[in-house]
Formats: sequence, C-alpha cells, structure tokens
Amino acid sequence: MSAPTQAKPTSAGGNDDFSLKAILPPLMAIIVGMIMVILDSTVVNNAIPKLVEYFNTDLKTIQWTVTGYTLALSAVIPLAGWMTDKFGSKQIFMVTIALFTIGSVLCGIAQTPEQLIIYRVIQGLGGGMVSPIGMAMVFKLAPPERRGSIMGVLGIPMLMAPAFGPVLSGWLVDSVSWHWIFIINLPIGIIAFILGYKYLPKSVRHKAPHLDVLGMCLAPIAFSMLAYGVSEGGTSWTSASTITGLAVGGIALIIFIFVELSQKEPLLELKVFRSSDFTRSIILTWIVQLALFGAMLIVPLYLQGVMHYTALETGWILMPQAIFAGIGMPISGRLFDKIGARPLAFGGLAAVSVALFMLSGISVNTSLWVIILCICIMGLGMGFSMMPLNTHVLNSAPRSLVSRVTPLTTAAQQVVVSFAVAGLTGYLTSQITSYTASAGAGANPLNAVVQGYGDTFFLSACIATAGVVLSLILRKPKKLKEEGTAGGENPDPAMMMGH
Repeated sequence: MSAPTQAKPTSAGGNDDFSLKAILPPLMAIIVGMIMVILDSTVVNNAIPKLVEYFNTDLKTIQWTVTGYTLALSAVIPLAGWMTDKFGSKQIFMVTIALFTIGSVLCGIAQTPEQLIIYRVIQGLGGGMVSPIGMAMVFKLAPPERRGSIMGVLGIPMLMAPAFGPVLSGWLVDSVSWHWIFIINLPIGIIAFILGYKYLPKSVRHKAPHLDVLGMCLAPIAFSMLAYGVSEGGTSWTSASTITGLAVGGIALIIFIFVELSQKEPLLELKVFRSSDFTRSIILTWIVQLALFGAMLIVPLYLQGVMHYTALETGWILMPQAIFAGIGMPISGRLFDKIGARPLAFGGLAAVSVALFMLSGISVNTSLWVIILCICIMGLGMGFSMMPLNTHVLNSAPRSLVSRVTPLTTAAQQVVVSFAVAGLTGYLTSQITSYTASAGAGANPLNAVVQGYGDTFFLSACIATAGVVLSLILRKPKKLKEEGTAGGENPDPAMMMGH
C-alpha cells in the first residue's frame, strides 16, 4: 500500500506543503533500482579479462555478454510506455526490478560462457525499462515548480555510478570473485523491490495503444544478426557466418523499416528521419557513441592484458574519465543555451579524436600517465559533446513527433553501442592474430598485441574525426512555438517513455 504522504506531491503545482522529505521514500525506491541497473552497465567491462580467463574462451565470445545485454535493452525500451499504460507504472517497475535481480543471480552462477550470455540478455530485458519508467514516476511525484531540483537529486547517483562502477568491479574481481559483480545485485534488488512495494504510489492504468507486434519481433532479429555479422567480420568479411549475419540482419532491417513506416502506431517512429536537421544530429550522435563506447571497452582490456594492472587498479585508473565527463556536462549545459550545439560538438569531438590518436601511438613502453591523460581528455570531450548533441536531437525533431523521439534515440543508442563493442573487439582480435602470424621468429609477442590495440584505437580515432567534420554542418533548429507548454505547463511525463 502506498504511503499517505504521496498524495501531495502529485498535484499540478502551487503546493506550499511540498518538501523533499515528502517524496523521499518513493524517490529512494526509484534511485536504488536505477543505481543497480546503471552500475551493472559499467562493472562488466572491467571484468572481461577475468571472464575470458575463467571460462577459457576468447574475447570475441565474451564480448557478447556486453553486446547481448545492450541489444536486450534496446528491445524493451520502446515497450516501456505501452507496458505502463497496460499494467501500471508501479507494477511494471517492480516486475522489471525482479527480472533484473533474477537475471543477476543467474549470471553469478553461470557455468559456461553461453549461459552467461543468455542470463545477461535476461538482465537486459529487465533493466531496459527501469530508467525510463523511474524517471517518469519521479516526474509525476514532484510538482512542476520543483521538478528541476528533484531531477537534479536523481542525477547525482546517475553521475556517480559510472565513476565508481569500475572500481567496485575491480575490487570484487580481485578480492572476492567475478561472480559477485552480479550476485551483489541480489540484496540491492530486494531492497528496491520492498521500497517500491511499500512506498511507490498506486498507478492508474490507461487504455494501452495498439502494440506493434511485428515490429517488436523484427527489430531484435535485425539488430542482433547485424551485430553478429559485424563481430564475425572482424575475423573475415567473406566467411559464411559473416555473410549470413549481415544478410539476414539487413533483410530483417529493411522489412522492419517498411513495417514501421506503414504503421499508425509504430514501435519506433521512423518518420522523424524526414527532418534533415534531426537526421544530421542523430547520425553525429551515433558516431560519437561508436568512437567512445567501443574505446571504453578496449582501454580496460589494454590496461590488464598489456600493462598487467589488476582489475581494481584498472578501476581507479578509469575513474578520471567519468569525473571529467561529469565536469564537462554542466558546463556544456550552460554554454548550449548561449552558443548552441555546433561549437560544443566540434570541440568535444576534437578532444576525443586527439585522445584516440594519442592512444593509437602506444607502445610497450608507453607511460601510464599518457594513458591517464588520454582518458581524461576523452572524458572531457564526452562531457562537452554528448549532452548538447542529445538536446539538439530533441530540438530538431518535428514538434508533433517529439514524444516519440526519446524511445527511438535511447533504443538506437543501445544498438549502436552493441555494434561498437562487437565491431571493435572483432577488429582487435583480427589485428592481433594478423600481427602475431606475420611476426618473425624470436619476436616479442607483446609487440603484436600492442600493434593490434594501436590499430583499433586508430580506427576509433578516424570515426571520431569523421564526427568532427560532420559537426560543422549542424545548424540551429528553426524556432517552433512551444505547443503545450504555455502558461507554465510542463510536458507530460509520458513523453519520456514514448506515449
């Protein structure tokens, strides 16, 4: 049953009796659930070398623990709005927390890499809806004049989790066991479930719109097969597995696009791509994500596999990236209102490009301080480019379709991340194998490994450089009348989930 203090915060505005204390219990339920999911998205990268060793497998196989998870996230994010309409936000929030927790426990007891990949997909199916539903519930709990401060409170753990996730992962892997990076979610999930059951207000169900079942089935097939083809392409672009993955994924994607464009209520609103401003800005956002998120997986692999740092030491080394990103985000937010997205995207992407080009020149004798400097520059570039680009994407969308943009961009981000991880790990493996095979007798095998990492960072740098060039064609969206926001009204929280 919901606590009696929750009736007040849901008023439309002008609530003199409102205080943070009034909504603290339900807010804590949401924050605990979101922290658990956000942490889990950062802890696995640092544990991948240990997982490769434990399961006696290769990087190309283990990377599917990340790729499968992100593809599962992308599959369920667009369903958040429909599910909450059909069953209620409180009920779905608790179900997804339970599913994520169960998936975490299964990951912790996995006996084979195949089991771990399947259980990570289960985790993703649960975790994908937690953040969008949680943010929408916070939006409903707080009165309009306090929403900014409450969302700010919610943002603190969202910024802290990426900074401390790799450190927590490193400590658990080194001091306990890799199993505990997943099992630790059990007590956290139980706490989130109990708090949610006790304090989250009862949600009102609405008539759910038509569910695009065909699109819901086609999207995972298309994106997972394309990711598989990209991953296999790192070994050979002419192999049967590569061609099959790309062909099946490509055909499914084409059918998916035609289905979505013909639906009155599609799973993803692709008509928004008719806006050239939107298309330019979201392609640039994808380029940033391809360059950054692939590199964010490769760096810990290099630190542990080449420089022989422990998982905990790697976590501490990676922390400055999140800190510098956290420094850059609020600064870019203030500058965005004054100068727009183009100079910020240009500067941020230029910083990322410089850092990646520096990393592409690594050798067996490269100093750790050079690596840390590159990590800091990448973090700052990420902080200056991501927020302005995401805001520019929303501003560039046609006003009539803006409520459908958030699930589209969020789901697309997870797909792009999965492609980045699959593609760069496949390319890294291929380059290391090639250099090792061509090395002469008596050559230091570590040199071949370092050359493979250098080539992979160079590829990421080239992608980022393409983004620098494309950022020059960004233009300010045409000013539109703020429909529905006149008179102090705020956007419906359902917009966050794509209603």
